[in-house]
Amino acid sequence: MTRESSKKRPLRILIGKPGLDGHDRGVKVIARALRDAGCEVVYTGLHQTPEAVVATAIQEDVDAIGLSILSGAHNFLFQRIHELLKEKGATDIMVFGGGIIPEEDMPKLKKAGVAKVFLPGATTEEVVQWVKNNIKAGG
Repeated sequence: MTRESSKKRPLRILIGKPGLDGHDRGVKVIARALRDAGCEVVYTGLHQTPEAVVATAIQEDVDAIGLSILSGAHNFLFQRIHELLKEKGATDIMVFGGGIIPEEDMPKLKKAGVAKVFLPGATTEEVVQWVKNNIKAGG
């Protein structure tokens, strides 16, 4: 093993926009902030199905999935992605996200396996720090 290959690899984060929500400005800002902080970022683009998000996450060997959901479908989408990860034996992939999500939905999302939800007003620095402090690189 060479010295170079023994180095820890960067965090690999999939950033997704599942569902019909077409607002992607914020998620692109987060993707860039994570990339600038040294993470490898895979951005799925708009209008992805939960199945496509999970398949891409597994194929790309990511450490975490970050979802942006502004459509109001957060309860279904987060839960479905977590179910699919479980079905595929990929529960080591952490799920976090952000969006316009009512406080009363937070316990349900946590129960559905969402590690962290960032609400409007969260800064890119907060997201980057949380990712660096809570997600471990595989491999």
